[in-house]
Amino acid sequence: MAAAGWLALPAAAWATICFLLPLAILFATSFQSGDGAPFGVFARIFGDSYYRDVIANTVVYASVVTFACLAIGYPFALALVRLPGWLQALGMIAILLPLTASAIVKTFGWTILLRTTGLVNKLLMAIGAIDAPIRILFTLPGLYLGTINMLLPFMILPIFAVMRRIDPTLLDAAATLRSGPVDRFLRVTLPLSLPGAFAGFSIVFSLASSAYVIPTLLIGERHKVLSKVIAHNFLVANDPALGAGLAVVLLIFCTSMIALAARFGRARKES
Repeated sequence: MAAAGWLALPAAAWATICFLLPLAILFATSFQSGDGAPFGVFARIFGDSYYRDVIANTVVYASVVTFACLAIGYPFALALVRLPGWLQALGMIAILLPLTASAIVKTFGWTILLRTTGLVNKLLMAIGAIDAPIRILFTLPGLYLGTINMLLPFMILPIFAVMRRIDPTLLDAAATLRSGPVDRFLRVTLPLSLPGAFAGFSIVFSLASSAYVIPTLLIGERHKVLSKVIAHNFLVANDPALGAGLAVVLLIFCTSMIALAARFGRARKES
């Protein structure tokens, strides 16, 4: 074995023990159904309308959050990359600083902001949008608002990193060919920045679909998603086979979305 191969052994051993072995145990547990059928757990999951609704809730939740982050994050990244140096540095600090706090701390902060006496209700009343405080906490709008805010940096950063590498002379060349600002954006900036958008899409989607702390604290038991049902089966219902089966479904779904986004990103980059 080459010297570089020996140097990779500690990392390979760490990945095997900490990632591959737990995944193997998870997959093995998901096939341990009580009726003896190897796919009994998955038949139970997809044959029960309750679990199908949970999967649908997770898909809708992750999709809404991801597309909202894309709609907000792309223009933000585009504006950030065009700012002068010191303003760009301030923008990066504003994006990176919230990442230093844990998800639990930020989610508890949103529970304070969204309560009837919180800042969000006060702002809505101040601008005349509402006459009296409304319930936002433990509702879907509150869940989406908090999740989008916490996952938005994971959309902005990949797009910003790709946009920074776009050669500005390409835009200058397009301008010399009498291409307008909108046409330059559609023909130059947008196609070249799509790999960053696909990367941000896969990151945010996987984080949203597997989020546990955020939906637990912002909506409680009013809205069932896969992460909460998985935890319930492992910790409360004492049904590890079902919990593992749901985890495998979530893992396969997230991996498929990431692989699909990566494929589109590579295709756009190569073209």
